[in-house]
Amino acid sequence: MATSEKISAYERVQAARSSARPMGGHYIKHMIDNFIEFHGDRRFGDDAAIIGGIGFLNQKPVTVIAMERGNTIEERMKRKFGCPAPEGYRKALRLMKEAEKFKRPIICFIGSSGAYCGIDAEKRGQGEAIAENLFEMMGIKTPIISVIVGEGGSGGALALGICDTAIMLENSVYSVISPEGCASIIWKDSSKAPEAAEALKLTSHDLYDFGVIEKIIVESDRTTEEICSDLKSAIISEIFSKEKMSEEELLSARYEKFRKIGA
Repeated sequence: MATSEKISAYERVQAARSSARPMGGHYIKHMIDNFIEFHGDRRFGDDAAIIGGIGFLNQKPVTVIAMERGNTIEERMKRKFGCPAPEGYRKALRLMKEAEKFKRPIICFIGSSGAYCGIDAEKRGQGEAIAENLFEMMGIKTPIISVIVGEGGSGGALALGICDTAIMLENSVYSVISPEGCASIIWKDSSKAPEAAEALKLTSHDLYDFGVIEKIIVESDRTTEEICSDLKSAIISEIFSKEKMSEEELLSARYEKFRKIGA
């Protein structure tokens, strides 16, 4: 696996948060052919922070679920800056269940600082929606490939992170808490975020070494087109590999993947 120059963990956090960084919608546009977006969770409404639908990856039907924060300030407000509400996670699960029924592989693009923390989200069962996704995704009988493309924060990211293969873009991060939040708890000083970032081991290289993820897509000195092409090839390869497995083998391997984390 190729590596890039050494930069600090907090510099990678800042890169993951960059307003210019492509999010889920970009990868759908450049990787998925004939994409059709579906809307609504069939319970409350539609959440613009999660884009979900079906399309073709290299002529293969797939279900795609992506976190999206938007580009303009108006779009970002509509999408709650990429922080999904309960109906977003329930929409995602609805589409995953549909994918299971029709035996379509599932691709999840993760990029969010966390779940939406407004009081209305809490009233509609934010915690329950995330927990239900964690529970149900462990038993979905079709391959799931999750890609962290930006900031993967807390349970809001993990709710799309139960998968058979986890891929991270090199300058993305994946953590239970933000460095600022961690520093505020541990040292009562959010300015110690760079130290917290190092301690959290939230970079792609750290998580690859720990076995939390299976592949890193190198970003340094590469165009977004080159990164997208490399990522597309990796996803196609992983889907091809996982589809060779029986349902029992797939679920057993997924279970073991998470059981071994932290061992």
